[in-house]
Amino acid sequence: RRLLDELATDKDKQAAQVIQLLLFTGARKSEILAARWENIDMKRRILTVPLSKSGKARHIPLSDAALRVLAELSRKSEWLFPSSRTDTHIGTIYDAWDRVRERAGLKDVRLHDLRHSFASFLVNSGCSLYEVQKILGHQNPKVTTRYAHLAQESLLRAANLVGKKLGEKREKDIEAENLLVIKLIKGLYTDRIKYFLK
Repeated sequence: RRLLDELATDKDKQAAQVIQLLLFTGARKSEILAARWENIDMKRRILTVPLSKSGKARHIPLSDAALRVLAELSRKSEWLFPSSRTDTHIGTIYDAWDRVRERAGLKDVRLHDLRHSFASFLVNSGCSLYEVQKILGHQNPKVTTRYAHLAQESLLRAANLVGKKLGEKREKDIEAENLLVIKLIKGLYTDRIKYFLK
C-alpha cells in the first residue's frame, strides 16, 4: 500500500504508471515498456506480447486496476510509454524505482520482485499453479513450482477454516447444552422451593 501511495505522488508520472502496470499484471518490465496500443484489446481485456521471452506470443489479462492505469495514458503515440527523446518507447525506469522504493521503505526490493509478489498474491488468493503459470507466461511448469509452498499454505488455511468452524459449532452446542442444564436445574430448584412454601 505504501508503494502505491508513493507511486501516486512521484514526480515521474510515466515511470510510476509503468510500475503500477507491473504490479497489476505481473508482466516483465520489457513487455510493458515495449507495449503498443495495437497490442491492447480493451474489449477482451488482453495485452498481447507479440514475442515473449519464450519466443512465442503471449496474452496478459488486464485487471480492473490495470485498465484504470491504461485509461490515464495518452494515445498520441503508438507506444503506451513513448520516449520524449526518441521515436521509440522509454528505455528505463530505474531512477524512478530507486526513488520510490526508498521512500516506501523497500530499498532491498528489486523491480523484478514485483512479478514474484504478483504470483504470490495469486497463490495466496486461491489460484492454482496452472493459472499462475498461464498468467505469468511460464513455458516450463517447473518454474512456477517455486510458489508450490504458498499453494500448500493456502490449502492448509482453507482446511483449518473447516476445522475452526466445526470447532466453533461444537463449542456453541456445548454452551447451549450447559445453558439448558442450568435452566433445568434452576427450574427444578424453584419448583422445590414452591413445594416447601405451600
